[in-house]
Amino acid sequence: MALLQPAPIQPSPAAVVRTVPSSPVRLGGEAHKFWDAKNTALFATVAGFSAADFAVTRDNLSHGGRELNPLTRPFAGSTAALAVNFAGETAGVVGLSYWFHKTGHHKLERLTPIVNFGMSAFAVSYGLAHR
Repeated sequence: MALLQPAPIQPSPAAVVRTVPSSPVRLGGEAHKFWDAKNTALFATVAGFSAADFAVTRDNLSHGGRELNPLTRPFAGSTAALAVNFAGETAGVVGLSYWFHKTGHHKLERLTPIVNFGMSAFAVSYGLAHR
């Protein structure tokens, strides 16, 4: 009877799963924590320029000016709606940057707030120049 027992089943070499030690994702930049000093400074700058953009826009609108940004124009009739728009824009920049961070696109993560506060700086400059 002992001769009729099958040999123990061994997994084929193709079915063996080998684990690889995990390493940080490094696609498009250096791996880092999201809330590091650079991102904190970038997001603080985004918030500052967004607040300045809100203040200049609100002042210009109250003196008969008009909103030139077609995406912001629907919110121009109300101070509260305009404030929510600029706060949402700031939160959106942080959210998009975080998504880039989580997907390993660290250069895009840093570029997103830079582009945003560059556009806000232009809007503030334009608004101040055309009072």
